[in-house]
Amino acid sequence: MDITVQELKQKLDNKEEFVFIDVREPYEYEEFNLGAQLIPLATVPSEMANLEQYKDSEIVVHCRSGARSANAQQFLRANGFNNVRNLLGGVVAWQKEFV
Repeated sequence: MDITVQELKQKLDNKEEFVFIDVREPYEYEEFNLGAQLIPLATVPSEMANLEQYKDSEIVVHCRSGARSANAQQFLRANGFNNVRNLLGGVVAWQKEFV
């Protein structure tokens, strides 16, 4: 199940508990970020041991446009993470809506 920027903003505003991951590159994160934990897509497989504790948690992944985070979502789901949501449109959609 995916998540819209409006739904994400509501979760953040309400300070809901979820794991928030940005799968972009460090230079993109430095330019603009939503406060998520930075785990570039290429490093997600090597971070699995650290992410294991969140297997039963809601996880929201995002990138610039939604493509890389969709890949991260598929990878995490394939590894037993059942509640992974991809931010539709990514940071581009967020900036159009809220910046």
